[in-house]
Amino acid sequence: MFDVVLYQPEIPPNTGNLIRLCAITGCRLHLVKPLGFKLSDRALRRAGLDYVMLAGVKEHRDWKSCLEDFAGRRLFAYTTRSTRLYTEPEYRAGDVLVFGPETRGLPQDVLQPLGEDRRLRLPMRPGSRSANLANAVAVVVYEAWRQHGFAGGS
Repeated sequence: MFDVVLYQPEIPPNTGNLIRLCAITGCRLHLVKPLGFKLSDRALRRAGLDYVMLAGVKEHRDWKSCLEDFAGRRLFAYTTRSTRLYTEPEYRAGDVLVFGPETRGLPQDVLQPLGEDRRLRLPMRPGSRSANLANAVAVVVYEAWRQHGFAGGS
């Protein structure tokens, strides 16, 4: 399926919701440190997670080690600083979907090497700052999965 990367996530309930989303859609979740919380955080458990769901989460010590894991794979970064919509690519199994921290988004050193064709955005009304991280990831994951006919789903 797809790999979802949260680069330095800050808000435990968002990550908790995304652990659940990845578990139900067959995606793998990757967290790039530093995290703004501990995986044992009570706020994560409040999202209704169990240890089986947590087992599917991989932590990376930094962005470089995360990139090494995905050598040769297509990465897409989601940012408000793009002109391309998240619906434009034809997603392939094995694509990597990268999202930034809630308060600041992805930094330029993550975005720049990907090229403009791999930087995507969700449409918003003028004057809007950004969508909630968990909601944005859900929109993208379901679009990518839809393009594959919801393979493996019921």
